[in-house]
Amino acid sequence: MAAVSKATTTWNGDLTSGNGSTALETSGIGTYEVSWKARTEPGAGTTNPEELLAAAHASCFSMALSHGLAENGTPSTSVTTTAEVSFVAGTGITGISLTTTATVPDLDDADFQRIAEETKTGCPVSAALAAVPITLSASLA
Repeated sequence: MAAVSKATTTWNGDLTSGNGSTALETSGIGTYEVSWKARTEPGAGTTNPEELLAAAHASCFSMALSHGLAENGTPSTSVTTTAEVSFVAGTGITGISLTTTATVPDLDDADFQRIAEETKTGCPVSAALAAVPITLSASLA
């Protein structure tokens, strides 16, 4: 049986002057304000679809890399990933940049790079976002 996650967004008004909120319903951890301004000028206490994608991608990649390292017989003690999703008004999402650092005892950089690259294409969120260029910078701590 598939695990299903649910979020609901309500939008009021037109695109540029309207606003809305996104509720993370599966976890129940919060409702977050969204606006066009937050999408084109991030920050100011509201979120946007790209930030939510970045959060999903960073968490999925960290989990998948941890799994890949364990499958290799070299489990990590920590993995930290930052995802940056670029958005251009009128064009859309133009790219995703992943930066990851991992602490992995007894693993050389060449093997780490191979596993990280495999993870870049194998992580479920990377696969779902494959229409967008994804870059990766991976380093051992």
